[in-house]
Amino acid sequence: MPIITKITTQKNATDRYNIFLDEKFAFGVDEEVFIRFQLGKGKELTELEIFQIQYEDEIRKALNAAIHYLSFRMRSESEIRAYLKKKEWEEPVIQAVLLKLNERNYIDDLEFASAFVRTQVNGGKKGPGTIKQELKQKGVEEQYIEQALNEYSEELQVDHATQLGNKLAKQNSKLSERFLKQKIEQALMIKGFPFSVISIAMEEIEYEKEDDDEWQAMLVQGEKAHRRYKSFSGYEYKQKMKQALFRKGFAIELIDRFLLEKENT
Repeated sequence: MPIITKITTQKNATDRYNIFLDEKFAFGVDEEVFIRFQLGKGKELTELEIFQIQYEDEIRKALNAAIHYLSFRMRSESEIRAYLKKKEWEEPVIQAVLLKLNERNYIDDLEFASAFVRTQVNGGKKGPGTIKQELKQKGVEEQYIEQALNEYSEELQVDHATQLGNKLAKQNSKLSERFLKQKIEQALMIKGFPFSVISIAMEEIEYEKEDDDEWQAMLVQGEKAHRRYKSFSGYEYKQKMKQALFRKGFAIELIDRFLLEKENT
């Protein structure tokens, strides 16, 4: 059987050792594995023992890599699995690492999901639908996602949707009331808010316009349409203007008023 004839500390990693068998370098090993297998000069090793040592050392290296990956932020189990797979560790090694991380409570998908939800809720820019989708992409199981989302109350969802809606209303004040309402509803849906929450929020969002505000919006959009269709005349001009402004959400009465005033200028 091969005999350990020399042991040296690695230059760039003092917690790793070089093992020499029969005067030849055989393999490197982590300090924890070194101690566990009671390696020392003069110890004889079978081929099976060498295989076990090297396998355990692979697990140790992968574990250290996973812990380093976790040091930047919390990760889901799926994220860690994908990271280790990308680093080309074999599945048995990955499974062993995940088991050790779970035993040490380094990973907990429910706590990860809860922390993720809290962070997103504090940001106030996403609805539960979007948050749920992002957690799914991170490989979190449905049951943990649903439990975590319980922290995002409907009352808070309505508050966030209202804030986002009012911000959009201010940014798009030159749109018609109907078009503005549609834009806000669509934006909130894209953000992941459910229809039930959007319906309540729309009652609070200040998107409705006074008559004069709607007319000012009509003038802005009407002039844009006029510049586009000014090369036309007569019936064709009026039809194109009406169609364009109606699609913008303006009432036909306002459109007729604009065209009449335009005709008299």
